[in-house]
Order: sequence, then structure tokens, then C-alpha cells
Amino acid sequence: MTNHLVSPDLLEIMQCPACAGELRERLEPPALVCQTCGLQYPVRDGIPVMLVDEATPSEETPSEETS
Repeated sequence: MTNHLVSPDLLEIMQCPACAGELRERLEPPALVCQTCGLQYPVRDGIPVMLVDEATPSEETPSEETS
């Protein structure tokens, strides 16, 4: 069984607030990363902080692939 930061059903309907791109989970450090613009949104105490002002650029290169 894999760990999830948010439920897969919720993640499927969530979008990046900055560009409406698809999000994917990153477990360490916990964040949701936009696959389009590369912003990462922290997950604090199990709650995604989906504020553009709280987002930081990801060190990962945004990808067109779905995971």
C-alpha cells in the first residue's frame, strides 16, 4: 500500500491555482507539484496549502508526462 498526501480522488480534481495545471504528489518534502508551471505547494499537517503566495519553484523540471 502506498502513502498519499491527499486522497487520489481529490488529487484528480485539484488544479494548480496559478495555471490550472495537473498536480502530482511529492512525498519528501511533502508538496503538490504542478506538472505545467513547476510550482510546488507545501502540505502542512496533512493539509495542502494551495496559495500562490506560499508556492515555491520546484527544482524538478515540469513534465508533459502524466504519472
